Amino acid sequence: QVQLVESGGGLVQAGGSLRLSCAGAGRTFSLYTMGWFRQPPGKEREFVAAITWRVDSLQRTYYADSVKGRFTISRDNAKNTVYLQMNSLKPEDTAFYYCAAVRNPTYYSDFQKYDYWGQGTQVTVSS
Repeated sequence: QVQLVESGGGLVQAGGSLRLSCAGAGRTFSLYTMGWFRQPPGKEREFVAAITWRVDSLQRTYYADSVKGRFTISRDNAKNTVYLQMNSLKPEDTAFYYCAAVRNPTYYSDFQKYDYWGQGTQVTVSS
């Protein structure tokens, strides 16, 4: 069992930055691939970024094309926390952001395969 709690959302002007955090509880947190998803108003939930459980050179990160080069996902297993650093924010990044955990890294971009979800945090980017 893994419990997830997001924080760090808010209102920011276009071009600004925010860092989202996702604190996990549970002994097996470090074994899960962690992902960030977002749901813009009136739209489907979409993949943003994911990071595999390893912390060595075999760790992998994945990004949606829309955020590549602007967002960075990272994790600190000692703190049971995953982060999403968001730079050069655009109005189209406005959405409710969720972190989630999946045991099988193959499904990193498929929200339907994720096992655990946080409650989400709102990010609003003004133009």
